[in-house]
Amino acid sequence: MNFLRSNTYLNAFTELFFPRICYVCGAHLFSSEQEVCRRCLRKLPRTGFELVDDNPVSQIFWGRVKLEKATSLYYYRKGEILQQLVHRLKYKGNYQMGQVLGVQMGNVLTQAGFMVDIDMIIPVPLHEKRLRQRGYNQSDHIAIGLSKASGIEVVKNRLVRTVHTESQTHKGRFERWENVDNIFSVVNPELLNGKHILIIDDVVTTGATMEACVQPLLQNGIAKVSIATVGYANY
Repeated sequence: MNFLRSNTYLNAFTELFFPRICYVCGAHLFSSEQEVCRRCLRKLPRTGFELVDDNPVSQIFWGRVKLEKATSLYYYRKGEILQQLVHRLKYKGNYQMGQVLGVQMGNVLTQAGFMVDIDMIIPVPLHEKRLRQRGYNQSDHIAIGLSKASGIEVVKNRLVRTVHTESQTHKGRFERWENVDNIFSVVNPELLNGKHILIIDDVVTTGATMEACVQPLLQNGIAKVSIATVGYANY
């Protein structure tokens, strides 16, 4: 009991001199909040795609790859808050932001019934060179948050990135497709047979990276693949 009381006092002391504040609005965060307060999270532009089968994310892949279902949680627009949050996640070392966004995704998708028949979550992998540079894979942390909210296991090292490529950020649609063609492969595909896999990434734009992830899974006999991202960028 004394230890618990001391720990409470220490936390209170730390909060007094080093308060945790919302990255967006600067408000003091409650103990149950991380990085962004609930009020600001509620203001992020939800798509509602999880409730519509033939939504704009699904339509990206029509005639390209066979997906069970596809969705994005928020609209991703240049200059808006979500872009800033994803930038902090990917380039400023704030991997906790990925877990916050992943939990939001998990809560929404679970409530909508999107996760009902999903067997495992696989984050889009980084090449080992990019992983060393960044220190972590942002999609891993989104997947961790999603797993916390949904109770579905995250599985890594079954889908691997075998080729190091340049960033997709400033590439056009055809260049994005060329940049990621045949860069992923499946390890021990027999362990995935009969499973419904959900591929997770931060933002979908042209769908080139997601398509490159899904193709080797389908080619190795995995019949059910779905995708979900935090953001949907329609540009």
